[in-house]
Amino acid sequence: MIKGLERFNFFLNKLELQLQDAAKDHNPALYLYKNDARTTLFMLEGLSRLYEKIHNKKKFYKLRLHFKLLEDSIGKIDYYDAFAQSFLAHPLIPVHIRHYMEAQSREKIQELNEILYDKNWIGPNAKRLKKIKASLKKADWMQPKEEMKAIQKFYEDEIVELEAMDAYQKGFTELENQVHEYRRDLRWLSIYPQALQGCIQTLDSGQSQDACKEFLTNEIVNSKYNVMPDAGDNKWFLLLEKNYFYALSWAIAALGNIKDNGLQYYAIAEALQQTEHLGHDDAVNKSFEILGADKNSIHQLLEEATLFCKKIADSEVLDRLVIGVAKIGV
Repeated sequence: MIKGLERFNFFLNKLELQLQDAAKDHNPALYLYKNDARTTLFMLEGLSRLYEKIHNKKKFYKLRLHFKLLEDSIGKIDYYDAFAQSFLAHPLIPVHIRHYMEAQSREKIQELNEILYDKNWIGPNAKRLKKIKASLKKADWMQPKEEMKAIQKFYEDEIVELEAMDAYQKGFTELENQVHEYRRDLRWLSIYPQALQGCIQTLDSGQSQDACKEFLTNEIVNSKYNVMPDAGDNKWFLLLEKNYFYALSWAIAALGNIKDNGLQYYAIAEALQQTEHLGHDDAVNKSFEILGADKNSIHQLLEEATLFCKKIADSEVLDRLVIGVAKIGV
């Protein structure tokens, strides 16, 4: 089978089983959320995002939107449910704020249930997956060598775009529109190897450990997410420098912690706006009071994010990440 099609089918078959099981549940959306369908959708969205750039742009753009709609919907459930659970154990959070998060979680679950039926993922007219598989069979798939060279260029172009995002160079001023956006784009570089099922591998050249030693924590080096999928029967590979890949993972984790710490203030502020009818600024300030935090907390988090990104830039992590294409095992 053509490798590109095989990669899609691997995750489509997994999603098909998840949807079949969800359809048997009284609450399909909640089932998908609790059974990690979001990861499957991330893989499919990542594949679509990549192939959209290297060929059949219109076809893969449409596919990406289908997968992204489901993934975003599960993400909204996760956002509110995670805060509802964390606030449950927080003695300083007023009960009505937790209730707001719980209500929003239920609302987002209902919205996803409607999408699942309206967009024909499940139900009597469940033909979405069948249509997607039929569309993929008609794609202009590349030969392995050509494809790997295109994927290498794709990585290099993505890195150029990331380095052109000068927000961190000037200093981050917004958590959601800048820090979250930059982290999300970094994260895709670590998702593609998992989505591509073995044709991206890491290699330790022996020349990067000293430059990356600050980032090579036990947690990062031993993370299951930094283990490349088995090479399988692939012959052509895109090779990434292992220690710079670890450093990339470190940056994603560090920015993720900052994002999560900052978003708790905005989550509380949203609840206060809706339940106490406060203005945005007053609600944010009250969120600091509720958590006993300094009013400069967001500013401090933005400064920390800027510092982390400058460390990554100074260490040339992105510049040195891609080694190149190689033919192995023949």
